[in-house]
Amino acid sequence: MKENQKIRLGISIGDINGIGCEVALKTFEDARMLDFCTPVLFASNKIVSQQFKDFGLDIKFNGVRDADQALEGKVNIVNVSKDVPSIQYGQATKEAGEFAITSLKAAVNALKENKIDVLVTAPINKNNIQSEDFKFPGHTDFLAQELKGESLMFMVTNELRVGLLTDHIAVKDVAKAITPKLIRNKVATMEESLKMDFGIRKPKIALLGINPHSGDNGTIGEEDDKILKPTIKELFDKGTLVYGPYSADSFFGSDNHKNFDAILAAYHDQGLIPFKTLSFGKGVNYTAGLNKVRTSPDHGTAYEIAGKGKADDSSFKEAVFTAIQVFRNRTEYQELTENPLKKQKIKRGG
Repeated sequence: MKENQKIRLGISIGDINGIGCEVALKTFEDARMLDFCTPVLFASNKIVSQQFKDFGLDIKFNGVRDADQALEGKVNIVNVSKDVPSIQYGQATKEAGEFAITSLKAAVNALKENKIDVLVTAPINKNNIQSEDFKFPGHTDFLAQELKGESLMFMVTNELRVGLLTDHIAVKDVAKAITPKLIRNKVATMEESLKMDFGIRKPKIALLGINPHSGDNGTIGEEDDKILKPTIKELFDKGTLVYGPYSADSFFGSDNHKNFDAILAAYHDQGLIPFKTLSFGKGVNYTAGLNKVRTSPDHGTAYEIAGKGKADDSSFKEAVFTAIQVFRNRTEYQELTENPLKKQKIKRGG
């Protein structure tokens, strides 16, 4: 990215029968948003024009063949396919799922080729995206394959950050999936992200227990005593400020989460239920640990309100701001850590 160029923000359009396209367009109907970034939607002129009409939106957009042709000050559209499905609001159709994945793959390719700087993904339906060419439970697993690094599903706001040891797996498989190696990897990814992406020099991390009451000293399962506690002690002894395991049922209600920079939950609902209860509409899903920045809103396709013009764009807008801020933080961190002695010399005028 050139020094004075705005951050080029790619958007995969998600399920066109849900609210993803609506909230993305509503976000950039506010022309002030164009002062922060140059948006590039991976969709089609036909679909975007139809949504403009359906929701009475007034946006000037620019059709481009490739993301690197995007113009600042406008909403840019990259046409990703000649075969454009019809919009059927509220319906989970095969065609909408296929188009969502076509959009996602085009956006990720542009991200890998540095034609866009960051990616914000609109919601997909995890059922109608499945095919012979796409067998992933969601965005995170696909991105982990396509991009470099160790991925961590990280739900964030300004006040609360919750990551997951295990994400899209069945509850019956959670305990056997959690190993010392997994804990070490996820803690390391979270700690590095807190430093690099959020500017926290010495982060404090809390781990939630696997079992009710963290096992009650082995009365309700032995995983917390045999896996979590020894691994937490090992990491702490090596200098990582990681604490726990904490009983999940009282951790958030007692405001204990406010004593930490981030919380690592054992499984999906253990982390996301309190996060969304405390932060719904303001939360952002961030895929930490990868070599590229990707965020998304904290909601799904919301078929029940799709096409009615009722969708709130607050979370999508937060996803945009978070992607921009993380990109800036990460760029600054990399510049400062590449050659700290040289930086000090320059600052001193040597």
